[in-house]
Amino acid sequence: MSAVSDRLPVFPWDKLEPFKATAAAHPGGIVDLSVGTPVDPVPELIQKALVGAADSPGYPTVWGTPELRDALTGWVERRLGARDITHRHVLPIVGSKELVAWLPTQLGLGPGDKVAYPRLAYPTYEVGARLARADHVVYDDPTELDPTDLKLLWLNSPSNPTGRVLSAPELARIVAWAREHDILVFSDECYLELGWEADPVSVLHPDVCGGSYEGIVSVHSLSKRSNLAGYRAAFLAGDPAVLGDLLQIRKHGGMMTSAPTQAAVVAALGDDVHVREQRERYAARRTALREALLRHGFRIEHSEASLYLWATRGESCWDTVAHLAELGILVAPGDFYGEAGENFVRVALTATDERVAAAVERLAAL
Repeated sequence: MSAVSDRLPVFPWDKLEPFKATAAAHPGGIVDLSVGTPVDPVPELIQKALVGAADSPGYPTVWGTPELRDALTGWVERRLGARDITHRHVLPIVGSKELVAWLPTQLGLGPGDKVAYPRLAYPTYEVGARLARADHVVYDDPTELDPTDLKLLWLNSPSNPTGRVLSAPELARIVAWAREHDILVFSDECYLELGWEADPVSVLHPDVCGGSYEGIVSVHSLSKRSNLAGYRAAFLAGDPAVLGDLLQIRKHGGMMTSAPTQAAVVAALGDDVHVREQRERYAARRTALREALLRHGFRIEHSEASLYLWATRGESCWDTVAHLAELGILVAPGDFYGEAGENFVRVALTATDERVAAAVERLAAL
């Protein structure tokens, strides 16, 4: 019997270690722009909610408390423009990566079934297909795929890594095609709150789904918008038939969001002020890094949303990684996200203001 790990690709981030060591040796210290992990404090009202729920000796429920479901449905209607959302249309999950990795397995997919995702994409979409022993295919336009045996279609807008945003008409066209061919659509919208030069729209918006949630589910995370990556707080919204099945499976698997985290999510989704404040921090860092990269000879494509700049100097991504590492700046090579990224690097906005200023200064020195 082969080990499950044999189905998986080599963990890509291990390849970055030598360049991390080079960057760390810089006299001014490393500026790590390689991973999109939040560095700013968790808002105080969220911390207080977490502490207030710390005395939670009993098991939490997989579906979450009624208060949590109220918070989820309220946010989905208020922020996404969705209509007639009930508790049956939402489901908390233990961070979005867990869901992406295990969704094909939980859907019962296997050999002969196909999972599709963008040509440039978060690597965990492929991992999920491999864990289920399903086939995986990439696309530029999903409606050009052969729909035969295609069971799960991943959308990602705003995109990680490129920051590309799909318009409402584009999304509506894709959803209509998927429904015509009975293909389940999961839309990864974890960066939806971070639109800069575009206003991202959810597949749950009436202009996209026509007021029906059949065959579509959106994935949302509080990691970036509320600095809760350490809390593992995320949720699904959409087709109640799909979510109902997932709820039963996840009950058996014990996939429960902790009770304190559930309380924290209620507080986070009920407050928009901290989201605006965090957006302002990222916007300032984005402007500074973007201008510095352009002056340094980079070209930036897409990047109209999300927490990254998709940048190129027209050379191998690893040559660019090496060049920046010599300046003490660590970025992610584009080929981590697919062969089409071989000449790009992904530059994260998730560093402190002081570290971003250091990167800007170093980029200006040459």
